[in-house]
Amino acid sequence: MNETAKLALSDGTVVTGVARGFRGETTGELCFNTSMTGYQEIATDPSYVGQIMMMTYPHIGNYGAAEADLEARKVMISGLVVRSFTDDYSNPRAEESLDSFLKRHKVVAISGIDTRRLVRHIREKGVMNAVISSLDLDEERLVEKAKRVPSMDGLELASRVSTKSAYDFCSGQGPQIAVYDFGCKLNILRSFQQRNCSVRVFPHDAPLAEILKWQPDGLFFSNGPGDPRAMPDQIKVAQDAIQTGLPMFGICLGHQLMALANGLNVYKMYVGHRGANHPVKNLITGHVEISTQNHGFAVAKDMVDETVADITHINLNDQTVEGLRFRQFKGFSVQYHPEASPGPHDSQYLFDQFLADIVATQTVVQM
Repeated sequence: MNETAKLALSDGTVVTGVARGFRGETTGELCFNTSMTGYQEIATDPSYVGQIMMMTYPHIGNYGAAEADLEARKVMISGLVVRSFTDDYSNPRAEESLDSFLKRHKVVAISGIDTRRLVRHIREKGVMNAVISSLDLDEERLVEKAKRVPSMDGLELASRVSTKSAYDFCSGQGPQIAVYDFGCKLNILRSFQQRNCSVRVFPHDAPLAEILKWQPDGLFFSNGPGDPRAMPDQIKVAQDAIQTGLPMFGICLGHQLMALANGLNVYKMYVGHRGANHPVKNLITGHVEISTQNHGFAVAKDMVDETVADITHINLNDQTVEGLRFRQFKGFSVQYHPEASPGPHDSQYLFDQFLADIVATQTVVQM
């Protein structure tokens, strides 16, 4: 017999559905993702810490779950909201059902929700905090709980997901890449590994001097959750890193931190970009890339100083900034996820571009 669960939003909206995954109660910022597949990668992406994820595709769970598809050591989302939850899965790689996977990781979920209606509500009103509960079904109490959830605006979360100590991810014959881990996805590290790099991952608060002792050839600033404006120490590290002369590359939160370090502005978006079908135009080549995105903050386009950085990529849906190439040092950053491969591999060249910057810098030094 199905157990009842309720989803309550901070604006007073309450919907009733079926309890799935772990039985309990959870809170977070309710947002939505338009991807048709990749629910396990989404669930384990550290950038989603503090968020309840609502999938717009109606059928979720049809290919089960497998450890090989994890982007982190555990599930990162606060909760999951879906229309139709599939118990029967068909996938020779799968090791368990999605429901079993969520229960094992103690993730509260709810199904039977009219996600199309709720997504339209969020698009109109903006992302807002919510609570999912299969324990407390009193609607008034649930709404009050949703109202008490801390706003993502001004919230620092990278410290919750970063590694606590430095570790070597891989060793190769190529450049040495130092990774600042603000919530780095595994596939980013694998992308460097595939290019024969040596990669050492450092905590989000590692002193720059400690990283430089390793003698890296390039510095990478990873993706991660929360408001970059609430990370003054990391912004200062990015500013100091510029003075080293090392090539720098940032993705998502790393992109925003690099922008802030160069005096640019970042703002919280009304809804955000979360999905695997966002068209991004490369303004240098004129090519359009189909990208995977996951962010609720963005660089303010009208505040980009052309003496500081050039806008290299824009989102064709809303013209927001998707990429920057900095003028005063050898560094660039992108708002989207080139490692995610949402079907095509349009954006993989960005890793090669970073390595080319490293080679060019080494050549100049040797001369």
